[in-house]
Amino acid sequence: MAEFIKLYEENPNPKQVQQVVDVLKRGGLVIYPTDTVYGLGCDITNSKALQRIARIKGVKLEKANWSFICADLSNLSDYVRQIDSPTFKILKRTLPGPYTFILPGNNNLPKDFKKKKTVGIRVPDNSIARALVAGLGHPIVSTSIRDDDDILEYTTDPELIYEKWQNLVDVVIDGGYGDNVASTVIDLSGDEPEVIREGKGSLDIY
Repeated sequence: MAEFIKLYEENPNPKQVQQVVDVLKRGGLVIYPTDTVYGLGCDITNSKALQRIARIKGVKLEKANWSFICADLSNLSDYVRQIDSPTFKILKRTLPGPYTFILPGNNNLPKDFKKKKTVGIRVPDNSIARALVAGLGHPIVSTSIRDDDDILEYTTDPELIYEKWQNLVDVVIDGGYGDNVASTVIDLSGDEPEVIREGKGSLDIY
């Protein structure tokens, strides 16, 4: 059964953050808050954890399109091919924020993502999410927590999330009520920016 850990975004308790980071390092699955909806994540380098998420989501790992949650833009070159100055300016201006940017991947992607030509990069405007990534030392692979309800696409109440997911994951973080609008997804990997999904982030970013 998952642990249920309360963290405050204004000042996440370092000891509790480390507790969650230790779970991620052991290959655990964690549900955590972002600046949009709650996410389900694991260590980007842990194949067994990635396979667990793939099974839960009912997808093949090699076909999954999940985001890389980063603490900031400093690790961008670890996974993304060199990008031009206008693209970097867009990232700098909008992140941290409620955006997922599709960027061209490089040859250093973790083994489970080697065949990917592009990666989705997220830097959420949420100190809990960024503290987890900073503590882990590299990105968390993440996918949104969806609701079975036809009207409510995303569950926003951490206690209800825990009720549903407690036997599937290792930690559920209560970071307060989440949003019910996902991030705006913009593909910057081609010649022209392309909006893949309109979400919480403004499209007026150019």
